[in-house]
Amino acid sequence: MPEHRELDLRHLGTPRVICCHTLDDQLVDPGPESAHRTLLEALGDLVPRRILLTHIHFDHAGATGRLVERWPDVEVWVHERGAPHLVDPARLVKSARRLYGDDFDRLWGEVVPVPERNLRVLRGGEREDGFRVEYTPGHASHHVAYFHEQTGLAFAGDVAGVRIDGGRALAPTPPPDVDVDAWHASIDVLRGWDPGAVCITHFGTFTDVTDHLDTLEHALDEMAAMARDTDDAAFRAWIRERIEGAVTADVAESYFQAMPPETLHAGLERYWRKRAEREAAAEPR
Repeated sequence: MPEHRELDLRHLGTPRVICCHTLDDQLVDPGPESAHRTLLEALGDLVPRRILLTHIHFDHAGATGRLVERWPDVEVWVHERGAPHLVDPARLVKSARRLYGDDFDRLWGEVVPVPERNLRVLRGGEREDGFRVEYTPGHASHHVAYFHEQTGLAFAGDVAGVRIDGGRALAPTPPPDVDVDAWHASIDVLRGWDPGAVCITHFGTFTDVTDHLDTLEHALDEMAAMARDTDDAAFRAWIRERIEGAVTADVAESYFQAMPPETLHAGLERYWRKRAEREAAAEPR
């Protein structure tokens, strides 16, 4: 049986924020470049054969180019919508620098391009080397999830939410790609696999799959309704209260780093605005 490990990248020195999952010599979401030395230390002598990306957000995929520099033969799996931004990350980095400003380098480090020759570009529906791959948008338009049939593990990135050390599953909803309806459909994909466990980047592996996904779906709908009915400040205070009331202070800090409250309202606000525009366009003239 392949060996599954959870590697805590201790992002910015904080535990239980970003988890790189490994399955023998395969890495799932290696995290940001700013934490790649922690990853290398945890890997020891292991030379990865493959890096599987659920999506290309920097907290999941930012270290990929740096790792390919170190291991030029490693294969990188990525959805077709994300692949061009790995090869040429300049536009993505420029956009993110507008959001994070001077904090970008501290948070994410240097984003190194990935040579196109290293990419295995995915669309969803692939079955390869024991993995099933499906397109799972909702959190991001370039998100995929991986089901390893032998172990029963579903490597689900952010589409299976954020859940840390006794807390409840919540939905990370940063802009620009949040789509609540697509997210529910993607959760149905995970359910259809009937996995023995879901493996998420923030943070760990959970075997209570039905309860986990039920809680996530409820939280997603609750967060979406709150974002529709309140402004950013009220939403931010509400989400902080929900987290701080359920877990210890150190676990709450891990939640806030994994899904910063100041990023969540904007993704849901954009979802509601785009949905209203579609409905208005569909109305008879």
